[in-house]
Amino acid sequence: MSDDTFQLTPHDIRAQEFHRVIRGYDPVQVEDFKTRLAEELDRVLRHRVGMEERLKGMVEQLKSFRERERALNDGVVMAQQLRADAQAAADRDAEVTMREAQHEVETIIQKARQEAIRIVAEARQEDDRLRSAMDTALRQYSAYLGSFRSLLERQLAEVSALEQHRHRSEAEG
Repeated sequence: MSDDTFQLTPHDIRAQEFHRVIRGYDPVQVEDFKTRLAEELDRVLRHRVGMEERLKGMVEQLKSFRERERALNDGVVMAQQLRADAQAAADRDAEVTMREAQHEVETIIQKARQEAIRIVAEARQEDDRLRSAMDTALRQYSAYLGSFRSLLERQLAEVSALEQHRHRSEAEG
């Protein structure tokens, strides 16, 4: 008989009856042996059931550990992907920020150049206006000096004429 077709249980052992023969085994010994064999088989079967339960528990625990491992691996992969995505996003943001800053700097420089050109042009206009005003003032000053000199010369001429007149009056008189 193969192990698959014949499975002996403690009940089978206890229920087994032997035919009585004249020169057979001692019935008390046979019954005692059957009892001990049935008890041992009970103990072995209980131990086997306990071991099977323990094995089931360990298989379930192993399954749980494998699921956790898979979840952890998935989590690690996701974390790596998130880190890579975050790094890529940060790189893109940094590049955009750099481009915006560069554009802003170029705009500021362009405005500063335009302002400098405007200020230089205004300064040139102011310089031209001041030169013109200075030239006008110098011409007016020269004209004033000429007029004043003429006035003074006329006045001196009159003073000279008055002195001559007084000298003549004194000499006549």
